[in-house]
Amino acid sequence: MSIAIVPRASETVATHFEEIFRDHSRMVYRTAYTITGNHSDAEDVLQHIFLTLLERQVPPDLTRNPRAYLYRAAVNMSLKTIRTRKRRRLADGVELLQAPAPIAEPDPDEAIRRSLREAMAQLKPRAVEILVLRYEHDYSDAQIAKMLGKSRGTVAVTLYRARAKLKKLLRGHSGGNDEA
Repeated sequence: MSIAIVPRASETVATHFEEIFRDHSRMVYRTAYTITGNHSDAEDVLQHIFLTLLERQVPPDLTRNPRAYLYRAAVNMSLKTIRTRKRRRLADGVELLQAPAPIAEPDPDEAIRRSLREAMAQLKPRAVEILVLRYEHDYSDAQIAKMLGKSRGTVAVTLYRARAKLKKLLRGHSGGNDEA
């Protein structure tokens, strides 16, 4: 990604931005992909976050802890993407009622992933942040606590509650037929 196209960016700002992009873009993309389950949505989230940073003045949180700031931005933007996609799918459903749908063999794994993403979209962003850091990025509770500026106990309780709520939401989505 070339920063030279930004006319007002000084050489120092451009170099700093490139460094932040280089150091954190993979984490932002991976986080977005984990939440959205879609490569193009993850790329859109990544581009939107960094383009927004280029257009605005650098927020203080970005300077203090860029990894935490960008991670939080990726989670929030990804959740927004899922919610928007769900609303769009509901609106498109009206048009689909008029045309017969082709019969396709459903992919059970994709249905499970979609249900999980939709359930995660109903959680608070902080809970999703902690879940993704723990299960996608393999951070320990202590590492998550340090990154987010929370106590280790707060992280553990949030994880417990988020897993319980996900379990409840997923049971509701499957009709409550699960025995687990």
